[in-house]
Order: sequence, then C-alpha cells, then structure tokens
Amino acid sequence: MPEHIVSSFDEDLDELRTRIVEMGGVAEKMLADSTLALVKRDSALAQSVISADARLDGLQRDIEELAVLTIARRQPMAVDLRELVSVIRVAADLERIGDLAKNTSKRVVAISGEAQPQKLVIGVQHMSDLVQEQLKDVLDAYVQRDDAQALDVWQRDDRIDALYTSIFRELLTYMMEDPRNITFCTHLLFLAKNIERIGDHTTNIAETVHYLATGVTLSVDRPKGDTSSFTKAPTDPSN
Repeated sequence: MPEHIVSSFDEDLDELRTRIVEMGGVAEKMLADSTLALVKRDSALAQSVISADARLDGLQRDIEELAVLTIARRQPMAVDLRELVSVIRVAADLERIGDLAKNTSKRVVAISGEAQPQKLVIGVQHMSDLVQEQLKDVLDAYVQRDDAQALDVWQRDDRIDALYTSIFRELLTYMMEDPRNITFCTHLLFLAKNIERIGDHTTNIAETVHYLATGVTLSVDRPKGDTSSFTKAPTDPSN
C-alpha cells in the first residue's frame, strides 16, 4: 500500500479512537449525573442528562459513517479490520448506555414530586457506583488494548446482577408492606434495571476488547447473578 494511503488510514483510525474516547466520556458523565440527580432529587440535572443524549447519538453516527467509509476505501485486513469492527461495536454499546442513562433521568423527573425515602435509593446508588467503576475500567482497557483488564470487568458483572436481585426483592417487600410506596418503588425498579443493563453493555465492550486484543471471541457465557426473572417452568402434562 502506498505510503500516503497508509498515512491517511492511520489518521482515520486516530480520529475514530479520539471519538470513541469522547463518547466514553459523555456516557460516563451521563450515568454519573443521572444517579446524582436521583440522590439529590435534582430535576434540572436530570434534564441536562436527557439533553446530552443527542450529542452521544451524533457521535455514534459520525463514528459509524467514518468506520464504514474507511473499510470501503482502505479494504483493511487482519488487525486493522478488527479495530474498525470493534469501533462500531463499542460505539453502539456506548450509545445504548446513553439511552439508558437518559431513561433513568426521565424516571427521576417523573418522581420528583413523590415522597422519596432515602433508604430506598441507597441500594440503587451503590449499584450505579459499581457500574460506573466497570465503565471506567473497560474504557481504559479499550484505550490500552488491555485484555486482562477487560476480562476482569467481564467477570465482575455477576456482582451487579446479584445486587439488582437484592434491590428487586427489597423494593417488592416495601410495596407489599405499604401500598403508598408502590409508585415510587416501581420507578426505582425501572431505574435499577436500567443500571443493571448498563452493566451488561460494559461487559459487551469487554468482550469486544478481548476480540480486538486477541482476534478471537469469548467462547463461554458471561457470569450472571440476576435471578429476579427466574421462574419454574410448568410441567407439560403430555410428557
């Protein structure tokens, strides 16, 4: 490949890496601010998170367009192609993280006038803290192409799932004990589920980093600790 084409290709990759880092920073702030808005009952902060989602969507579109154009123009092979595929995957996960943070903030606005026992918020805040840590670590792993750190994030996801199950059961208990808690606790259940799903997207990114670093996909299922939706399957009487 001529030197000027190689140089141009490297510039495209550098631009994509820069935009992924920018997307990661926006997603991290949206998650942190949506949780802070819940804890502080700050509707204005929640609205700022909702507004920030448009920026994240725009970045994802720019990344996808540049990545596809780069593939079409350069026809990369091996590790270069893996990086372009990985960029598209990571951008999609970051965009979904932004959507979930936005949805969380919409819930915060919806319950701004509700009585909010602070003790019910603490578990959700703790889960968000853990997910924020995972998101930061997996973005660092992506930038550094650190497979070991990515796998560490991937293996930690069961903690988030287990905590979500605990929160799910606790909120159901509060609703059964006092019907006046039903509206607020229902919103918190959705908030907690949004955060748990953000944790899933961090593990998606971890899997992408592993693919980028090694050239192979993980061949085992990720650890799961969420049992809130498990039900016993009915017995088929015909068997």
